[in-house]
Amino acid sequence: MSMITASVWVPRGAAASFPTKYDVDEKEVARISRLAKLQLEDAKEDLEDAQNGTPNPTADESSSDEAEREDVRMTQSNGDADDDLKEYNLENYDNDEIAGDGESMAMFGNARSLAYHQSNAEDPYITMEGNDEEDEEREDLQILMTDNMVVAAKVEDEVAHLEIYVYEDEADNLYVHHDIMLPAIPLCVEWLDLPVGNGLADTSSKGNYVAVGTFDPDIEIWDLDTIDSMYPNAILGQGGEDDKAEHGTERKKKKRKKSKKANDHYHVDAILSLAANKQHRNLLASASADKTVKLWDLTTQQCAKSYSYHTDKVCSIAWHLKDTTVLLSGSYDRTLVAADLRAMDARVPRWGVESDVETVAWDPHDTNYFYVTTENGMIHYHDMRDAPSSPEASKPVWTLQAHGESVSSFDINPTIPGFLATGSTDKEVKLWNIQPTGPSMVVSRNLGVGKVFTTRFAPDSEVAFRLAVAGSKGSMQIWDTSTNAAIRSAFANRIGATEGEVKERLVGVEEDSSDSEDEGGAEPGGGGVDEGGDGWESGADA
Repeated sequence: MSMITASVWVPRGAAASFPTKYDVDEKEVARISRLAKLQLEDAKEDLEDAQNGTPNPTADESSSDEAEREDVRMTQSNGDADDDLKEYNLENYDNDEIAGDGESMAMFGNARSLAYHQSNAEDPYITMEGNDEEDEEREDLQILMTDNMVVAAKVEDEVAHLEIYVYEDEADNLYVHHDIMLPAIPLCVEWLDLPVGNGLADTSSKGNYVAVGTFDPDIEIWDLDTIDSMYPNAILGQGGEDDKAEHGTERKKKKRKKSKKANDHYHVDAILSLAANKQHRNLLASASADKTVKLWDLTTQQCAKSYSYHTDKVCSIAWHLKDTTVLLSGSYDRTLVAADLRAMDARVPRWGVESDVETVAWDPHDTNYFYVTTENGMIHYHDMRDAPSSPEASKPVWTLQAHGESVSSFDINPTIPGFLATGSTDKEVKLWNIQPTGPSMVVSRNLGVGKVFTTRFAPDSEVAFRLAVAGSKGSMQIWDTSTNAAIRSAFANRIGATEGEVKERLVGVEEDSSDSEDEGGAEPGGGGVDEGGDGWESGADA
């Protein structure tokens, strides 16, 4: 089994040109040892719980008797070995023998005659200049200012990890730069530009980090500019409380007893969505299957506030792009809430939809509006200023039956107004043009990624038409949508004129043909353009 559940782009220039190797200094060793000790204690506690605290004296006595018999056998064996080795006179082995010329024959006995050179350049026996292997490895890890990183949350053969790709647009090249092992299946990822962990709390500095939500209730934060990391830079949640404990602090017994009761300090169920605040960079919001939304202060790595606006799992959240304290949340209770997190007791506007919410997103080109996708393939477009008196009275500006199955992924192009991408469990990726009269489908494609779980537009204007697509087959594809004829026609004012025929570009990681099996559907880069079918209807006419 192999699948990619989520992905996020890293803007150009955000990654370090030369990532550093993971350096295990004394401080880091102490931190890792503390974490390992806590995990061992948890395992012991779980074992004690499973055994109900009932020791087995018979087994203990049997083990003790066997140990005594083993000691006797070892003593006898050592005695026999001593008799056999007497003929070699090993007791006088270290005594120096004198050679005929009067010099000692002991190991390194002639060390005084060795020549010493202050630098390798002065040593006539050293002919290699520098370390070619290290230089080659450093060059392989280099990331150029024109490169983009793409972080993918992946599960492969029951092993959970992050795959960090580098996308070279001019070379049509996508490759795995490095990966990061995870403790549980990842469900969501969010890029952070604030250095987090290891005492880093300067909000004026920049970094290249990723927050990961998994089936575990903790949020892990990793440094993308460090290779071969063993542990995250920070853990938000109950696991992080153990990590921040002092060496001399006595740990409370049964501290990590798994409780499903929601609280104000940490999540107790899977993390389903993460949203970093672009203005208040130290704030990270998280949504969980425990029905709560939590606000984290990254400088302290503590939960600042907890909100319970929903009665079922909260699956998607998004910060308003101008009113940066307003958070939009969607839930399996089939409602959406746009709440100002500064006013916990204020009445919040609430909208309703016909089925479980999949994703929510603000319109970056008109922040009075937001999008909602649902499990039954619908897209709703709402005006935040037109809040209903009750969820049942919700009246969207328009609705769209985008897919026949769940709209599992959705993104709005941040550079090109009206350009939308949707992905579905029906394995189709569809591109839409949103006009004042309503939405219209431009192209529909099966890109060979299986059920589509993530569709993300690139954040930089230079690669604004690039779309990262991945799903249940575990492969990542970068689609240059500007090379599609239908897109070129629909957004001709945003695409420069070119001469001759334009070949459509779909870039993936080069793999051996034996590494994956075709599960049906069109090959990557193939498939035709479906211009018919799905239409839209006005919310006023619905």
